[in-house]
Amino acid sequence: MYLDPKGTRVTHELERGDIAQVQWNAHAAKSLGVRPDNLMGRIFADLRPEPLMLNAAQAAREAGVRVGVLSNSVGLTPWNLYDGYDLDERFDAVLISEHHRIRKPDPEIFRLMLDMMELPGEACVFVDDNRHYLPPAADLGMETIFAEDPKQTVSQLEALLDVTLLGAVCGGDRRGG
Repeated sequence: MYLDPKGTRVTHELERGDIAQVQWNAHAAKSLGVRPDNLMGRIFADLRPEPLMLNAAQAAREAGVRVGVLSNSVGLTPWNLYDGYDLDERFDAVLISEHHRIRKPDPEIFRLMLDMMELPGEACVFVDDNRHYLPPAADLGMETIFAEDPKQTVSQLEALLDVTLLGAVCGGDRRGG
């Protein structure tokens, strides 16, 4: 979808909540030559959060670090990416782009997240697996981490936050995890 300008536009509209997932499904299905019913759900059927990152977030919270989720939405119906993960209980703040009609990398979404976290940018670390989303966070004073490998990401977080996460989540030392 990102190879086609119209596909990119439609995906950004979905992330902002300007169109519903069923509309995205119909557009993508036509583009791909497949059936549209629950296409997003079928595409991401095997997608699961990285357990190491969830455990690191829990360990950080237990160490007194405020932890939030900032996610570009893929729509919430008929398939909800976030179902079953109890985000509101696991994190101090949860910002899903379509609820605010704005998407990463717009700087305003990062400002909104800082407001929700009740923290200045200089007190935050932003982690993302998309390099294009890091500069707006850095411009607001946040440290940034490009997430390529979960263990490496957790190690970088430990260094920036000065807390032990990897040992706590892996049940071992930093070498053996």
